[in-house]
Amino acid sequence: MKLLRYATGATFIVAGGLHFVIPSTYRAIMPPWIPRHGEAVAVSGIAEIAGGVAMFNPRTSRLGGAWLIALLVAVFPANLHMAMNPEQIRGLADRGIPTWAFWLRLPLQPLAIALVWLVTKPTVRAGRG
Repeated sequence: MKLLRYATGATFIVAGGLHFVIPSTYRAIMPPWIPRHGEAVAVSGIAEIAGGVAMFNPRTSRLGGAWLIALLVAVFPANLHMAMNPEQIRGLADRGIPTWAFWLRLPLQPLAIALVWLVTKPTVRAGRG
């Protein structure tokens, strides 16, 4: 389970880093009602990196897991917006990504939440008897 927790943390660190490598992609998928897209992309990237780093330390992994679950819930509206309004996403046609892929991403969000919960939930240790 420790290896899976590390892999989950590393995945979030990489995903958060991508917010700074290709920020235009993340800005493009944000719903128009969210203000200050550039700042929101940076904050969400930092939040992903922080949560991912927290997964590497057993003392902070539960807090990091709760943090990442909250983040996954918070970014769900952007994923929903992307699926429902693909015509509003700049450069989508140029990337060759089929619109069905955005719908496929929606059920992956609860699976990601379940994975984070699984790798950070407290374990029950058998008592000595």
